[in-house]
Amino acid sequence: KLTELLHWYAVTFRDPMMIQPPEWFKAFIYCEVFLQMPFFPIAAYAFIKGGCKWIRTPAIIYSTHVATTLIAILAHILFHDFSESEHLGPQTQRERLVLLSIYVPYLLIPLLILFTMLYSPQYNHVEKRKRK
Repeated sequence: KLTELLHWYAVTFRDPMMIQPPEWFKAFIYCEVFLQMPFFPIAAYAFIKGGCKWIRTPAIIYSTHVATTLIAILAHILFHDFSESEHLGPQTQRERLVLLSIYVPYLLIPLLILFTMLYSPQYNHVEKRKRK
């Protein structure tokens, strides 16, 4: 069952946010479901087709949104006192780093998308004006 897999993950990697998410984390989950997930097939189409310059602005919005949420999540993992949590969270620096390593790719991939949209000539084409 998926609930058993979720419980195994939460216990093994000491991620209480998956079992008992704080309210701010729930807001991020809703954003993921209603904003990020609908973006995936659109972006996949644009990136697979290639040359779709219209994806630039939505990709910049997506990547900055996801990166912003991940900064809050990573800060929570690093600095929150989990000793009061009902479900066991990371207690040692090593446990925090292991949990952090699970979330970091969710920051790196949007940052790669952002830098690609901002700096790749394929998506960041500046039109040259014709001289009169």
